[in-house]
Amino acid sequence: MLILVDAMGGDNAPEAIVNGCIDAINSETGFDIMLIGDSEQINGIIRKKGFSSTRLKVHHTDEVITNDDIPTKAIKTKQNSSMVVGFKLLKNGEGDVFLSAGNSGALLTGALLILGRIKGVDRPALGAVIPTRNSNTLIIDAGLNSSCKPINYLQFGLFGTLYMKKLYDINNPTVGLLNVGAESGKGNELIKQAYALLSKSNLNFVGNIEGKDIPEGKVHVAVCDGFMGNVLLKFYEGAGSFFFGLIKNMFTHNTLTKLSALLLKKNIKNIKKLIDPDLLSGAPVLGVNGLVIKSHGNSGARTIKYALLKAYKLAEGSMLDHIKEELKNLEVISSGD
Repeated sequence: MLILVDAMGGDNAPEAIVNGCIDAINSETGFDIMLIGDSEQINGIIRKKGFSSTRLKVHHTDEVITNDDIPTKAIKTKQNSSMVVGFKLLKNGEGDVFLSAGNSGALLTGALLILGRIKGVDRPALGAVIPTRNSNTLIIDAGLNSSCKPINYLQFGLFGTLYMKKLYDINNPTVGLLNVGAESGKGNELIKQAYALLSKSNLNFVGNIEGKDIPEGKVHVAVCDGFMGNVLLKFYEGAGSFFFGLIKNMFTHNTLTKLSALLLKKNIKNIKKLIDPDLLSGAPVLGVNGLVIKSHGNSGARTIKYALLKAYKLAEGSMLDHIKEELKNLEVISSGD
């Protein structure tokens, strides 16, 4: 298996990307990595690290898509950029999965323009896993589609179900529709139609859920449009930082609280591990004709390592083939508004 990596994408590229790839190779067998980008910079970092392995390959490109670039224009004009070349290699079957921490808009645009949608998919979606009381929950869509049709919610539920099955070995993931109330009659006409489609499907749909249900882990897959999903995700991240800041201030207030922190050190470590953003890194672009993983723009080496391990597991589990097959088997497939 070959994982294609955009070595030039992200705030900390290429060093953090290269180091993350090396750490991933050192921790797991079963895959090779191709770093795509400026070979001089990439090889310099590899030499500095003192690393040598036939599992790590370098594909030279001399253009970079930056965060300042206009996504569509960049994809069309920067044909020798690390991102565009990565997409082309994936499309041509010269790699099994593509990972980038680069320009989010360009990555999503490139996935659509170069790879295209899977047959039967109305719109792709971005998935993001967050920690909850009971397990993990996938938010889908997490930012790709600001407005949706009923069929999109149904297909997002399918994508999320297969993702949670493959990545977390959950036999029959529960699916909930994010709404302003739990009752079946809640929401606007669009949401009511989406509810009806999900109810008729063969997904494990448990009905509407509210925002408060997500931290409790009421469902494995929370379906929503990208506007709501992105707001929810960013709020979740901010709330986590806020509350951990309060806890830190509480335990460093004086000598007595510092001693208390020592007594609770193991418990605090367990909580930090539970919500460790690096362990949950890597958001899949689901519904495009290729496995694509988006990592945070500010990803460090550790974040990239775990995103790569996630990419490996998805590719090994034939995630793309399963989406294609299940689209055929979904009880309700409609292009209606």
